[in-house]
Amino acid sequence: MNTASHTPAAVPPASAESASRASVMTRPGADAVKVKGWLRAHKWLLLRRLSQLGILALFMFGPWFGLWIVKGNLSSSLTLGVLPLTDPYLLLQSIAAGQVPYKEALLGGGIVAAFYLLLGGRLFCSWVCPVNMVTDAAAWLRRRLGIKGGKVPSEYTRYWLLGLTVLASALTGSIAWEWVNPVSMLHRGLIFGFGLSWGIVLSVFLYDLLFASRGWCGHVCPMGAFYGVLNSAALIRVTADKRSGCDDCMDCFAVCPEPQVIRPALKAVAQDHPLILDKDCTSCGRCIDVCGKDVFRLTTRFDRSES
Repeated sequence: MNTASHTPAAVPPASAESASRASVMTRPGADAVKVKGWLRAHKWLLLRRLSQLGILALFMFGPWFGLWIVKGNLSSSLTLGVLPLTDPYLLLQSIAAGQVPYKEALLGGGIVAAFYLLLGGRLFCSWVCPVNMVTDAAAWLRRRLGIKGGKVPSEYTRYWLLGLTVLASALTGSIAWEWVNPVSMLHRGLIFGFGLSWGIVLSVFLYDLLFASRGWCGHVCPMGAFYGVLNSAALIRVTADKRSGCDDCMDCFAVCPEPQVIRPALKAVAQDHPLILDKDCTSCGRCIDVCGKDVFRLTTRFDRSES
């Protein structure tokens, strides 16, 4: 009597939908590239990099090539020997330290503060600060490597540190944050080469990569906290005016450096209009780039219309 042989059923392969979802987690914006093309799906990212690298180049032309368009750094500078610009956060620490600022420093601080109060304080973080390129690179690599978890501090940590740096300046009589400021350290590293400066920049990169997703800009940096305060009444805003077309792909949350700002506007949580008014929004435009449904766009705080 022949006995029929039985082979175990093969385990079905993962569905195409599951594979697609896994790909989205590591490559947010893939659908947007298919729909809009690569250039449109990276428009705001490319413009930001052009802005950041262009501003950095203006400072580097002097020490590298002897062409002194801008002297100084993002903390304090003089453009074309005429226009003084001073970081108002540095100016605040200087006053707290009991140092009497030069009138040029006061003028420069007033110009910078007025600019960011009008247009948006966190534009500094996404369009000017060179450390943003470091933290963006860490976030990109973290997604590609599939690194999960980590201990992310409270989002209020940066505001505590903001207060502590001002207090430390008052107690020490010095501009405390400049001891470890990664922005200044990056400038020094580019001019003078390897050393402690690069060590601090590398520490920021490794912190975001291995320990806390978007940890530095989103939770630790007191400069971001200071410019967030200036961002409260900013003119430039992002709107989710086509939120009815959202398919919940979550790509915008994956790339946003401050993802908590999206939900109220996108899902009408505690507000009716689609405008992102949270002071922590950096107006970086990445949510616009990666959305294949064109849910988001850049506008002003007075535009509360919905499509």
